[in-house]
Amino acid sequence: MKIYGLQKMTLLDFPGKVACTVFLGLCDFRCPFCHNFELVDGTAPVLYSEEEFFSYVSKRKGLLDGVAITGGEPCIHKDLPEFMKKIKDMGFLVKLDTNGNHPDVLKEILDRELADYVAMDIKNSPEKYAMTAGLEGLDLANIKKSVSLIMSSGIDYEFRTTVVNELHSGEDFAGIGHLIQGARKYVLQNFTDRDTVPFDGLSPASGEDLEAFAWEAGRFVESVEIRGVD
Repeated sequence: MKIYGLQKMTLLDFPGKVACTVFLGLCDFRCPFCHNFELVDGTAPVLYSEEEFFSYVSKRKGLLDGVAITGGEPCIHKDLPEFMKKIKDMGFLVKLDTNGNHPDVLKEILDRELADYVAMDIKNSPEKYAMTAGLEGLDLANIKKSVSLIMSSGIDYEFRTTVVNELHSGEDFAGIGHLIQGARKYVLQNFTDRDTVPFDGLSPASGEDLEAFAWEAGRFVESVEIRGVD
């Protein structure tokens, strides 16, 4: 496994845990608001080998609770389950971030109990999903299957949407609510513009709009959380 980035300690990426975050490269989505686009298109340099990563975490036993794996899209990589198994075998908890477009890989991970927490991005309402993911003709069957797998897995999870003022409206969150109806936890993350975002002209939602969106989604799920608002 090629490691494109490593945040050596975080209290934010793995809820309730002290963790490090591993960034893997490449993604099959082309979200216009992505702040890790240099990972998506493969232009970012590889910073660590797998051996270097495991050497680091082996020295952090007792200091770290777990490892968060993000990207890019981790489930693109065929060796992801074995990579996660190695982390688990060292005694660490594992959190996986995914776009949900690879349910077969996700099913293997869940069946083998390789993840302790899964965070799946929900890009938008079904009608606007392909546009928001930057992938024309996206088949939502994979997304729906991954939602079902996660909700029936028995592990901790969250669904989350990065809210962009130009891409989301109130009615979209009713559509999202139907898509993840009955979910335990749904998170609204406000968009943050960065130099690495591939498209200009995008902006975060207002605090008032986020509250309204959270109320709309909250009619369908057990708990809604807003992140990225001061």
